[in-house]
Amino acid sequence: MTFLSLLSYFSLLVQICFVTVSIGLYGGTGEREVVLARFQHVSVLALAAAGLYYLAELVEEYTVTAKKVITWLVVGSVALYVVFIFTERFSWTMVLCGLGAQALHAAILKNFPYVKFMSPSFLGAIVLLLLNHYLAFIYFQQQYHPFAEVMAYFTLALWLVPFALFVSLSANGDNDIVTNYFSSRKKLGLLSLFNYAKESLLPERNKKAF
Repeated sequence: MTFLSLLSYFSLLVQICFVTVSIGLYGGTGEREVVLARFQHVSVLALAAAGLYYLAELVEEYTVTAKKVITWLVVGSVALYVVFIFTERFSWTMVLCGLGAQALHAAILKNFPYVKFMSPSFLGAIVLLLLNHYLAFIYFQQQYHPFAEVMAYFTLALWLVPFALFVSLSANGDNDIVTNYFSSRKKLGLLSLFNYAKESLLPERNKKAF
């Protein structure tokens, strides 16, 4: 059994946890159920939205803890790529792209939860993420691996940290009074996007609250 096949079990566990959280929210009561009821014909997207909404709320409420968790995810991803050097036949370009992306993720975390979308670290992380996807597609086309192993690589080595950073954008607000005085920008984030969608899709519910 290869290292990648072992990771496939852990990857499956991560996916099951996310789906379980999503199903729990989808079957619950309250505003989330009302919002998602409008999307029953696309239940998969509704489940994903429920999971993202819940995680975004957690990140906004526990910002310090979220930073620690993402930091350990970055460390874990670096460890994975180091092990890949000795256990898999990944090209050095593929491994170096992964390690470089984690270095940029660590740089982004220095100012967490504030993210500058035009910063070199953020833009570089996106470029390396896309490049690593391209290299991974080429590798898995040339080297046969079971689908579970392919998903394990993409889930744990490519998607996990960027997904965590994407969810953490809900906490990317500017709460500093001085900075907020000189900047009229509104708070942008994943949670703000969900709240905007909720208000747009259910205006009659919001009006009844008054």
